[in-house]
Amino acid sequence: MDVDAYVAAHNDEWQRLERLINNSRKLTGAEVDELVELYQRTATHLSVVRSGSPDPLLVGRLTSLVARGRAAVAGAQAPMWRDFSRFFSASFPAAAYRLRWWWIGNALLGNLLAFALAVWIVKNPEVQASIATPSQIRDIVDKDFANYYTEHSAASFAFKVWINNAWVSAVALIFGILLGIPTIIVLVMNQLNLGVMAGLMIANGKGDVFFGLILPHGLLELTAVYLACAAGLKIGWTIVDPGRRPRAQALAEEGRAMMSIALGLIVVLLVSGLIEGFVTGWVHTTWLRIGIGVVAEVTFLAYVIVLGRRAVREGETGESPERPDVVPTAG
Repeated sequence: MDVDAYVAAHNDEWQRLERLINNSRKLTGAEVDELVELYQRTATHLSVVRSGSPDPLLVGRLTSLVARGRAAVAGAQAPMWRDFSRFFSASFPAAAYRLRWWWIGNALLGNLLAFALAVWIVKNPEVQASIATPSQIRDIVDKDFANYYTEHSAASFAFKVWINNAWVSAVALIFGILLGIPTIIVLVMNQLNLGVMAGLMIANGKGDVFFGLILPHGLLELTAVYLACAAGLKIGWTIVDPGRRPRAQALAEEGRAMMSIALGLIVVLLVSGLIEGFVTGWVHTTWLRIGIGVVAEVTFLAYVIVLGRRAVREGETGESPERPDVVPTAG
């Protein structure tokens, strides 16, 4: 091993690590990330030097630097509020923006399926009869559909809806690992339920009631479901086609990004649940409750497009910042 050449190649990195260690109490978030990266690199350099060079001075220098770097890394963690801010300003919108064509595709195909089913039901009384008896359909369109949103207290209903939608989204996302097949089932079943209810309501002259009660919370809620399904399908497709990356690496990278989607959707679904619990059944002015839903949806789309596009341009992938230490730790 040519020690002089190795030192010349990496000395700038070691000196930069030294400066960051000396100033570790005043580092910015970006500098903390740089400190961690340089510490890991230097630990690797120490392992290389130990195995390839008997130079005791260089080994001693790097051993000391790695030990100090480890102490600085342990004491220079970014505050929790900074991680929280970075997640919602960069990680989550970037992950959602990267998947935009996947969830837009889900929305288009899913709503096309629901629309076709609704039209089929409206135009075919025999199909309606196969779904339920005339008296059952009358109960659904006249009472049950609207009463569903008010039969429980607003807070209790909002919590119940939030938990249910979070569970459905989690299933769609997590079980994408099974080549996306369960994810497709979740998406199809969701759209079939939507299409059946729309068809029955419209066929019985209650289309205005249906859209007046679905749109306030449904715009944001369905967008969240489409995004969860997009994440699940992306995981499934990564297994099929990892691209130029090794399959395990591709799956790990995409999995970390999908965790950002999962965590972000908890908040998105909370908002849609609050709208469903406190607005859908309790705000009696139709244009106002639909307007609230439209504002929530437009706000979310603008958030993803503006912050997500900017974050992606800056190199953000949406991966969790917490990654396993895959370099050797010396000392």
